Amino acid sequence: MASEAAHPTIAPGDHKGYMEYALDRARLSPPGPRKFCVGAVLVNADKNEILSTGYSMELEKEQPGDPGKTHAEQCCFIKVAQKHNLPEELAEDHIRAVLPKNTVLYTTMEPCNERLSGNRTCVERILVLKGVLQAVYVGIKEPARFIKANAGETRLAEAGIPVYHVEGMENRIMKVSTAGHEEN
Repeated sequence: MASEAAHPTIAPGDHKGYMEYALDRARLSPPGPRKFCVGAVLVNADKNEILSTGYSMELEKEQPGDPGKTHAEQCCFIKVAQKHNLPEELAEDHIRAVLPKNTVLYTTMEPCNERLSGNRTCVERILVLKGVLQAVYVGIKEPARFIKANAGETRLAEAGIPVYHVEGMENRIMKVSTAGHEEN
């Protein structure tokens, strides 16, 4: 099981504080020209407790039935499954029962709605948790570098999962997210 260091203390409702922590996670993602460096934090909003964190390619071994690159949100879900000795494959299908009813997700970039690898998208993973996952906080929309129009935010909102933007960090998040990309 992936071990996590002690989490920082972040005040309840401090969306910027949680997004800063997600950005710290994104910095751990290996840079590359064909991927984004994204960080995510899964929080029990009632207890103000961090349940798990993740970053792009953190759990890079191929997941059974889900080959390819692990996304930050996916890593959060896998780590909750690991903590509860649940199957890691499509972890979000198994963790519904162990997540608190007021869970929120912070992610530095809008969850993907299309994957070039054909893997389950982060939006699909989040939709499995509808009713438990109450909101998604994002730092930036996905740039149109690989997928021309990511409709992740729209799809989540239409399904009844509110998406909120944490403002004031966009330039820093973009710089970290695009580490390893060629300058245009």
